[in-house]
Amino acid sequence: MSQIIILDDLLHLLLEILYALIPLVLVFIFFQVFVFKLGRSSVLNIIKGIVLTYVGLVLFLYGVKIGFLPTGKIIGESLGNSPNNWVLVPIGFLLGFVVTFVEPAIRVLCIEVEKSSSGFVREKTILYTLSAGVAVSVALAMAKTVYGISLAYLLIPGYFIAFVLAIITGPDFTGIAFDSGGVATGPMVVTFIMSISIGVADVMSDRDAVIDGFGLVSLVALAPIISVLLLGLAYRIKAGMQNGNDIKYKGMPKRLAMSLKTGILNTFNINSKESGEGEDNGE
Repeated sequence: MSQIIILDDLLHLLLEILYALIPLVLVFIFFQVFVFKLGRSSVLNIIKGIVLTYVGLVLFLYGVKIGFLPTGKIIGESLGNSPNNWVLVPIGFLLGFVVTFVEPAIRVLCIEVEKSSSGFVREKTILYTLSAGVAVSVALAMAKTVYGISLAYLLIPGYFIAFVLAIITGPDFTGIAFDSGGVATGPMVVTFIMSISIGVADVMSDRDAVIDGFGLVSLVALAPIISVLLLGLAYRIKAGMQNGNDIKYKGMPKRLAMSLKTGILNTFNINSKESGEGEDNGE
């Protein structure tokens, strides 16, 4: 009976992914006929890629369904029943770091950032920054589930900090930061770590699986934004100190104030020279 259920789930997954890929294939066929007109070898390579993508998605999602999700839930239920359930917080930190470090989508983003910045921002630097950010967010999510902390108490201050940092840091790292938030919520984090959180909420008598078990993904999306913006702020302060622009402002608070001023001027496209002239004329 269990084998029939497994085969039925596999068949359902095969059809589901096929339906998802068909529109993309039709779009490619349309552009190939009317626009691209690629050679035979290029078309064959693309067909191979589509087939491999289909097989890979089926294997991955099927493995997640029969492996990752049940394992994560069992771990969450076991630790949630333990009198020392506080241990979920450091375990969440460790799992968040490791899972993010091996997330394929994160690797792709880090490589693209290094290429686009001509090596100014190193792949490893972004990778460790994102991994640390997700690790902190998963630890906070576990603390939220174990201790019943309201999600609003974490998200509202978190996004306020993120928007302030975006103004201070400027446009160079803002796009990278917010893209990182989306990439960090990859299949590894969502399938494995979220199932642990739901498992914990299921077995704790004073927790609700819907209210306390979910919310992890929103925290995972937020933490990389803050961590990458902090990295950008560090780069900006370092660059300012090296070229001498900020040396005359002794102390971190004044350097941050100048960064905030410059960020606001850049955000609203105000030329700092014109702003200074306006102040002089007002005098």
